[in-house]
Amino acid sequence: MTVLDVCRWLEATPLATAITESDWMFPTIETVHVLALSLVVGSIAMLDLRMIGVSNRSMTVVRLSEETLPWTWGAFVVAAISGSLLFVSAATKYYANIPLRIKFVLMACAGINMAVFHFTAFRAVHSWNTSLPTPRAAKVAGGLSLIFWMGVVFAGRWAGFV
Repeated sequence: MTVLDVCRWLEATPLATAITESDWMFPTIETVHVLALSLVVGSIAMLDLRMIGVSNRSMTVVRLSEETLPWTWGAFVVAAISGSLLFVSAATKYYANIPLRIKFVLMACAGINMAVFHFTAFRAVHSWNTSLPTPRAAKVAGGLSLIFWMGVVFAGRWAGFV
């Protein structure tokens, strides 16, 4: 069974059919997806901008992280679920959608960047938590994160028009 066969199967499920045939389900799910992704990107951007030293200079990195990351992860779960629902409604069409593939690659890059940051520079965060400027590794991770997530948003919008 190929990936395309799985996509055909997904597209034929009762859930996918219901989303496709409904006048309100797809736009509602898409709205939830966009709102959740906005919260994901916005909360990540707050922390990234603090790490590169251009905003929230009065708040420590640890405190900002503790306040934003629960929102980030909660919104990410909602975005993943709603995005999956959108995908199943037209899985074969989305499977061939190059901008959607780019979006997934950029999300993977953002995840790898986050993991590398947490296993390297963030381990010593208490030594630079309140200092400005932040270490070069934190600035690089924050800058890359902003680039990757802006790319995710761009590719996601692009995917809708292809």
